[in-house]
Amino acid sequence: MRVLISGSTGLIGTSLAAALKATAHTPVRLLRSPDRDDAESVLWNPAAGEFPNEALENTDAVVHLAGASIAERRWSDAQKTRILDSRTTTTALLADAIAAAENPPAVFLSGSAIGFYGDRGDEELNEISSGGNGFLADVVRAWEHAASPARDSTRLAFLRTGVVLAADGGALKAQLPFFRLGIGGRVGDGRQWLSWISIQDMVQAVIWLLENEVSGPVNMTAPNPVTNAEFTATLGRVLRRPTILPTPKAVMWAALGRELAEELLYAGQKVEPAALIASGYQFRQPDLAQALRSVLNKPQ
Repeated sequence: MRVLISGSTGLIGTSLAAALKATAHTPVRLLRSPDRDDAESVLWNPAAGEFPNEALENTDAVVHLAGASIAERRWSDAQKTRILDSRTTTTALLADAIAAAENPPAVFLSGSAIGFYGDRGDEELNEISSGGNGFLADVVRAWEHAASPARDSTRLAFLRTGVVLAADGGALKAQLPFFRLGIGGRVGDGRQWLSWISIQDMVQAVIWLLENEVSGPVNMTAPNPVTNAEFTATLGRVLRRPTILPTPKAVMWAALGRELAEELLYAGQKVEPAALIASGYQFRQPDLAQALRSVLNKPQ
């Protein structure tokens, strides 16, 4: 299978390209600037609305992972516009190209996020649950809607991704220095739910979706969400470090800005990967401690 990947230089995209290359699949990276070491890569310019339609020739699947980092900087009005546009503009460009293709790819896996559900407390959420409120929920609604032109031309699935656990990127990488020093702690009261997935399961689940007839929203999370307090305690045990001191809310507000901190750290979603389970996907790392030991190369 020839797979065109946007966002291929990011955390998930890099791992996905490597995993595809290790199998019978052929990853083709969609890049904004040339890479002399990768003759297979294809150039595009989303800001100018430029996509080479010939890139879809002999392409079996498109995996769209591009988008500005949610937590890269404070949420000014300009940054919120950048976050939204980086998702909707790129998605619409790909969706329109697929819809117009004479021989469209068989599947389009379009990036999304569990932020769709908003802050829902202890409510158990699956793919048929309604959307929530807040900036992130609004972004995800617009993001998924932007892919709709491709729906009549290909199998379309939305990768509603939770917190991806990896040592070399994402939220865990940012937390590790503090936890290794023994100054990591729960955020707020620690009761907010954290729906996570290991980088290995994230990549293998994407490959599974490429090969199996699943469409619509798909929660890309492990089957065992935990509270922030449980996550904190488990990470401390894996690293053999204390996790006694909670992180004051004022510190997070000062570091990230109030709106970003509230939606990203103090809100929570208890998400079930119902679509993946129903399709027969077998999680490699369904347990948090197991997943953390694997990504951090820690013995049992």
